[in-house]
Amino acid sequence: MLLFDRWELAVLGAGVVLLGFALLWLTELRSDDASLVDMGWALALGGLAGLYGLLGQGDATRRVWLAVLTGAWSLRLATHIYLRHRGGPEDGRYRALRSDWGEKAHRNFFWLYQAQGILAVVLSTPFLLIAFNPDESLAGLEILGVGLALFGLVMESVADAQLGRHRANPKRRGQTCREGLWRYSRHPNYFFEWLIWVGFGMASLAAPFGFIGLLSPVAMLWLILKVTGIPPAEKSSLESRGEDYRRYQASTSAFVPWFPKSETSR
Repeated sequence: MLLFDRWELAVLGAGVVLLGFALLWLTELRSDDASLVDMGWALALGGLAGLYGLLGQGDATRRVWLAVLTGAWSLRLATHIYLRHRGGPEDGRYRALRSDWGEKAHRNFFWLYQAQGILAVVLSTPFLLIAFNPDESLAGLEILGVGLALFGLVMESVADAQLGRHRANPKRRGQTCREGLWRYSRHPNYFFEWLIWVGFGMASLAAPFGFIGLLSPVAMLWLILKVTGIPPAEKSSLESRGEDYRRYQASTSAFVPWFPKSETSR
């Protein structure tokens, strides 16, 4: 087997991911639909974890659980994204970009896809560090991190399932989901997704240079709160559900699950 140090393996992973996103962009070129880039991002992270697990030089047992855990997360998220968009219109975020970019849309989407690839490489840093941890015993931080990631994975799946049931009920069309976890947070799926990344970052702390892995949950939090997560989701919900969603905003925590205020007490 070829031997790579951690940074050589990171460069190899970057090359594979950027090539993969270039090939995925061809589907956008043919279909005028960029929705699958989110699925590609999830699969890229799982693929990078698998690559690091296969070629990393750390403890073999640790590399196996790394690949299994991140693979489960990646496949679940990619499948959820695919099923959500299958047969439907292009994701509203990308429709808006396509409208703004006009004739330059295909070219700009190519670079957007490449940016997604670079982001995946940056966010995969905890996986790379874990794959090169030579210690044969699990540290307490790793156990806590894996436990937190598993908890986040289960709870994010629950949140997605609850929202899916709500959307599938024709009697609730046009209504905001206030069931289960959605009663305590307007975006519980994003919150538990972030917890998964906190778990990954915590597990990487046991590895050499592990502090670098904390950049991933910090970057993910910024993306969720300020860029690709909550802001466009809130805008879309206000446009589609109007006053009903404004009442939901007034009563329900945006991110961290918490007890709701009474909508009638305003």
